[in-house]
Amino acid sequence: MIIEIRHYTLKPGQREAFIAFFERDNRTALRDAGMLVFGPLRDLENPDKVHWMRAFSSLQERETLKDTFYTSPVWHEKIEPIAMDMIAHYKADLVETTQGFENFAGIAEL
Repeated sequence: MIIEIRHYTLKPGQREAFIAFFERDNRTALRDAGMLVFGPLRDLENPDKVHWMRAFSSLQERETLKDTFYTSPVWHEKIEPIAMDMIAHYKADLVETTQGFENFAGIAEL
């Protein structure tokens, strides 16, 4: 399983608004596009940071789903104009699970 761990530094004071938007709109849009999404997660040390993860069965699936999502009207009209305005900086770490890692598919609704 391929997991993308996303780290967002938000503009000061935007964390709760970002979380509300993510929970209301973005998570659903990503899941509707076929991605497993976990989060958002509040950073306990920085009040302007949020983390979240998305999982894919393979690197090829990741590329296909991301390409489809980021070229869609949902991204361009409903997600990008709102989310990107709240984000100061973001980075993503791409990791692959080891053999003993449990499949998160059973907890995708968390």
